[in-house]
Amino acid sequence: MNPFLQWLQGFVPGAVRVNPVERLRACCGALLGILLTGVATRLSLGSNSGLPLLIAPMGASAVLLFGVPASPLAQPWSIIGGNVVSALIGVSCALWITDPTLAAAVAVAAAIGAMFALRCLHPPSGAVALTAVLGGPAILAQGYRFVLLPVLLNSALLLLVALLFNNATRRRYPHPTRLEHARTHGTADAPAADRLGFTPADLDDVLKQYNQVLDISRDDLESLLLQTEMHAYRRRFGEISCADIMSRDVVTVEFGTTLEDAWRLLREHRIKALPVINRARRVIGIVTQTDFMEHAELDLHQSFDAKLRGFIRRIGHTHSDKPEVVGQIMSSSVRSVLASMHIVELVPLLSASGRHHVPVLDAEKRLVGIVTQTDLIAGMYRARLGETRTAEAQAK
Repeated sequence: MNPFLQWLQGFVPGAVRVNPVERLRACCGALLGILLTGVATRLSLGSNSGLPLLIAPMGASAVLLFGVPASPLAQPWSIIGGNVVSALIGVSCALWITDPTLAAAVAVAAAIGAMFALRCLHPPSGAVALTAVLGGPAILAQGYRFVLLPVLLNSALLLLVALLFNNATRRRYPHPTRLEHARTHGTADAPAADRLGFTPADLDDVLKQYNQVLDISRDDLESLLLQTEMHAYRRRFGEISCADIMSRDVVTVEFGTTLEDAWRLLREHRIKALPVINRARRVIGIVTQTDFMEHAELDLHQSFDAKLRGFIRRIGHTHSDKPEVVGQIMSSSVRSVLASMHIVELVPLLSASGRHHVPVLDAEKRLVGIVTQTDLIAGMYRARLGETRTAEAQAK
């Protein structure tokens, strides 16, 4: 392609890959944000204050806070820190530099530098610095009071609406940062999921070479790349769901099952976990061999078998401090999956999180099976074997 035509293509916007519901959500959020901020500011300042109820940069802030709430440029510290520091710099330039054009240029440049240094880069804040210099007599007369009224007031009110609206519409805000990849065994080995493919260090090196600000957090970028890998695996392996590999004849217990009976089931069936269900077959917990060991407080100074037997044996009378039933030692926070979920999505659950068993539910949230690390390995092996045979058949 002609280099000039290729350069011209850069002016053509790319497709916006969000559905109409998300677009409407962003518009409604901006509407509420600007309206409530303006009304609250009017009530705070009064209608005869001579100050603008809303400064123009708040419109640009609303685009970020409601249109792209996951952006690093839209986080709470970005809007508050960016707007306040830019207002301080703008007012200072207006007071100390007599030429308005030079003052405006210095204010915007200094604001960008300060936001980089304070890690609160917020594009509308450049307009806040410009407004402090060129906003007219009423704003210039305010001096440093402009930083508080209306800049800080507008920013805080708009942020408050964004916090309420985004979370109410299932957009977590502030956007969470994922934890570092944990080494669950306390050794120097990288987590299992990082031993093949790209690692966090690889991504950090590439971002360092890229050396530009991205309007997406590093953790979100890593998550998108990992999801892309998983999507590619799904395409290669075909549609293999949890229902295809799970164990369907699941040994379960109820809240009131005695510890003796639960331990007997674990030993009898040679399994390491028992889902705890209610009468509607909905999972309310899970009890594992580890739960027994932790609650029995096993140590090296007492016989393992003797102490475990003492723990699971029923006391025979009420009001005992010792746990007697499964519900007293089970883990109530249980991560489950749907039977229709692709097995590739099990990989982070069963490799990086330390889980060995995951209950499988149907569309009505009832227990229909359980999947283990062994099931996942066997399923992916069969998928890989099938892919190899297909490739060999095509080569003949």
